[in-house]
Amino acid sequence: QVQLVESGGGLVQPGGSLRLSCAASGSIFNRNVAGWYRRAPGKQRELVATITSDGRSYYADFVKGRFTISRDSAKNTVYLQMNSLKPEDTAVYYCNAIRSGIVVSSWGQGTQVTVSS
Repeated sequence: QVQLVESGGGLVQPGGSLRLSCAASGSIFNRNVAGWYRRAPGKQRELVATITSDGRSYYADFVKGRFTISRDSAKNTVYLQMNSLKPEDTAVYYCNAIRSGIVVSSWGQGTQVTVSS
């Protein structure tokens, strides 16, 4: 069973930046699309961004132009650079591999991002 470990979250002021990392215990990202999700308090988990094995990316409208997803296949790691953060970005952020639109691994513990002044 592949394990996913997210890190890099924290408390940041509006307009600030954070870089999240997601390390997989196996090469699950090499064979599948890698994605970042988030779950805000009282809301369902939602897709934030994805990246294919050949580097094509997709962003939800609410982060487009502010977030950048990237991957390091050699390290089995996916990143999410978050700039111009807003209070509504406050959530627990998760990563996973995606195949045919379905996540293929158990969820990790996520990393908390709090945007507040």
